[in-house]
Amino acid sequence: MHYFEDFVVGEVVQAGKVSVSQDDIIAYASRYDAQDFHTDPEAAKHSFLGTLIASGWHSCSLLMRLLAESFILDSAGMGAPGIEEVKWLRPVKPDDTLQARRTVIEIRESRSRPEMGLVRFRFELLNQRDEPVLEQVNWIMFGRRGSDMAQPKGDWLAHPPRYVPPATLSPLEAPAGETGPTRFFEEIEIGESHELGSFVFTAEEIVAFARAFDPQPFHLDEAAARNSSFGRLAASGWHTGSVWMAAMVSHRKRQVAAAAPGKAARLGPSPGFKNLRWSKPVYVGDRITFSSTVIDTRASASRPQWGLFSHRNAGVNQHGEEVFSFEGSVFVERRN
Repeated sequence: MHYFEDFVVGEVVQAGKVSVSQDDIIAYASRYDAQDFHTDPEAAKHSFLGTLIASGWHSCSLLMRLLAESFILDSAGMGAPGIEEVKWLRPVKPDDTLQARRTVIEIRESRSRPEMGLVRFRFELLNQRDEPVLEQVNWIMFGRRGSDMAQPKGDWLAHPPRYVPPATLSPLEAPAGETGPTRFFEEIEIGESHELGSFVFTAEEIVAFARAFDPQPFHLDEAAARNSSFGRLAASGWHTGSVWMAAMVSHRKRQVAAAAPGKAARLGPSPGFKNLRWSKPVYVGDRITFSSTVIDTRASASRPQWGLFSHRNAGVNQHGEEVFSFEGSVFVERRN
């Protein structure tokens, strides 16, 4: 059992393995990131990287699964308030085998809650060549030894790390009003904002995602959730992020449809994101409305035919409360 006192600055642990098939990549992406280079092997040959690759949010979710297997479920873990930074360093391709590595980089006692402390980690996802494909830095809260913070016992790992959608799918609803055409890098303006769509988180959706990627009791079992700090069944933070990605892809497809034939700007992959905050839990029945606002643009020095724009993204619940936010960036085609 891992308590706050058990973590030592500088400690490095490598654990867990998961193989990723082409079917796994397509199953996740079909629901949450339905871009051609994640869902269509033939179309992916003509994409930014020339081959089918996993969604970056899929990689983050697989890392979460490996962390749950290796130590989170055997700990006094109390969740993470957010993610400082994620870097997608290399693509994850079909038949890659991934392993997690964690490094403790800082520990801090909680001043306001003496029963817990915080541990800052660098997490890495490594492929079969021991190359890092993802790097993530964030804090996790842990109960102190002697506190009653241990995860409840259960068969939380009964399901493999492969997404299986629930029998009844919650629809992703588009915003009212027309969507303008997708634009080239030179046409994107700092400050422009778009509503992406909304989604109701049902118990079936929450559990289906958690079974594959974040099998912590408060995401899987209502009774266990009532005895947790959440108080009732809550969505994984990675589930919220994945649904934001689905809303963004749906928005982009509406933009492409609105463009004149042959005039839609292509979008490339994202190098990562930072300052992700899960500011409030997402509970069963919550309707989250997602949005995106451009905050910066810059030309790519290494890829002159592409530019990079940064955006702040958010999710707001039916009460007008922000539950989720992060700053991301993505490549977009330059005109001519």
